[in-house]
Amino acid sequence: MLLKPKTKGFFLALFAALMWGISGACVQFLIQHRSINIEWLVTVRMLIAGSLLLLLARFSLVLDIFSIWQRKKDTYALLLFSIFGMLAAQYTYFAAINASNAATATVLQYMGPTVIVCFLAVKLRKIPSLIEMIAVLLTLCGTLLIITHGSLQTLSISAMGVFWGVLSAVALAFYTLMPVRLLEDFDSSLVTGWSMVIGGLAFSFVHAPWKVSGSWDLSTYLLTAFIILFASLLAFYIFMISVKLIGPTYTSLLCCTEPLASTFLAVVWLHVPLTLCDWAGTFMILITIVLLALTQRKAVTL
Repeated sequence: MLLKPKTKGFFLALFAALMWGISGACVQFLIQHRSINIEWLVTVRMLIAGSLLLLLARFSLVLDIFSIWQRKKDTYALLLFSIFGMLAAQYTYFAAINASNAATATVLQYMGPTVIVCFLAVKLRKIPSLIEMIAVLLTLCGTLLIITHGSLQTLSISAMGVFWGVLSAVALAFYTLMPVRLLEDFDSSLVTGWSMVIGGLAFSFVHAPWKVSGSWDLSTYLLTAFIILFASLLAFYIFMISVKLIGPTYTSLLCCTEPLASTFLAVVWLHVPLTLCDWAGTFMILITIVLLALTQRKAVTL
């Protein structure tokens, strides 16, 4: 029996979010237990996933993958998004995992929607709605609980963990807002594919993809392949389909699964100790995602 389009979209969005959540725990394992360099992992992930996505766009979706380069304004916008959106979001998230753990990094990154609310309030010179202000307050309280465990005199994670976690939230906000104009004119597979390739090429000057480090065994190969193929290429592709089937609001709500999956795996698989404050802070931030998804503003560009 074939699934209805909305039901299919629901399961696809849920699956994509789960893949992203699992990938966070995989990254933590590779960093902590196999000594994989995060700069190398970011570079290789973006180069391979971006190239495969462009091939998919060319031969499966039958798109002209070079059409995005025909106008200067599109080229400039793509280059800016590639570095300050795609690359920044990828690297800051991996760096946050390296400095703390997958659960904390993923939850802190999900402060991004609150950053967007604050940015839009300034840009549009409009006071946030009551629900948006409640969401901002919940995010601040949740973040404080996670990083202090209720005591303002000490930090429960390293200062670098807080730094990269907050920076990843800002990068996620840029990642969300920057490509709006490009996505109006080009298929999202082109925008994402090219931005991954460009970001990967740029980061190759930081860490060349052929300079492989760490301990490599079967688990290393399998987890790396999962991060590149399933958590990058497949997850993004099916997420695009789900947006078309059920719309951005419901897909955003289902993304709440990502930090939950990452947190669950971090506790069960990687034995990351989480306190009551961590769980309380996590659910506060998850509530903000639900609130903001239900009161989405019209997207604007930077």
